Amino acid sequence: MGRRIRLLGCEMDAVTTDEVMAHLAACVEAGRRSLVANHNLHSVHLYRRDARMRALYALADLVEIDSMPLIAWGRLLGYGLEREHRNTYLDWRERFWREAAARGWRVFHLGCRPGVGEAARAALHERWPGVEIGERHGYFDMAGPENDAVLAEIAAFAPDILLVGMGMPRQERWILDNWDRLPSAVTLPVGAAFDYEAGAVATPPRWTAALHLEWLARFLAEPGRLFHRYFIEPWSLVPAALADLTRRP
Repeated sequence: MGRRIRLLGCEMDAVTTDEVMAHLAACVEAGRRSLVANHNLHSVHLYRRDARMRALYALADLVEIDSMPLIAWGRLLGYGLEREHRNTYLDWRERFWREAAARGWRVFHLGCRPGVGEAARAALHERWPGVEIGERHGYFDMAGPENDAVLAEIAAFAPDILLVGMGMPRQERWILDNWDRLPSAVTLPVGAAFDYEAGAVATPPRWTAALHLEWLARFLAEPGRLFHRYFIEPWSLVPAALADLTRRP
């Protein structure tokens, strides 16, 4: 499925939405546990500095490319990447929920502020009546009894798909720390997915993705949170970029 490539010192998969959905469907049908992670410039920055992030990605069966700058860099290096190889929740959300409705997938979402998950579930049920969705907010102690209760709630729901939307790297660390206690589901870290569905965070217009300006729409919506991520962190990747140039395919 797709091609595994290496960009900025990280392995990731050049896959399309069709291939991502095929992977989910095959895993659910087989009852096979799987982790589908994703890489963008922020995650690459964290990966290079955090051993726990590296351990998380080592568990992943599939690593989506969630970044137009990474797509552009891979194209420059000769990997033949196209827009269709950029995959993030906002790219495949409609296809995902259509598949979930048609195939009867049970989907559990962990994350968001209290109340936001409920609003997201209601909004999704309006568009996809009958889809089985469980949710729990992400404000809990990630160690001890509260975490045990969260894991018990997820187990009781018995999801086919587990979406973890607690922001990077908190969501990845939680998945890693609890991997052996998670059900036989496909687990995906999805960031602000349910915030978008609930309307708690503005969804960047889809035309901005076509123009490679989705990052700018996000920055204008949350400049204080994203300034360092978009304008400072990428400079730390210059050595990795230079190393890529010496290993061009």
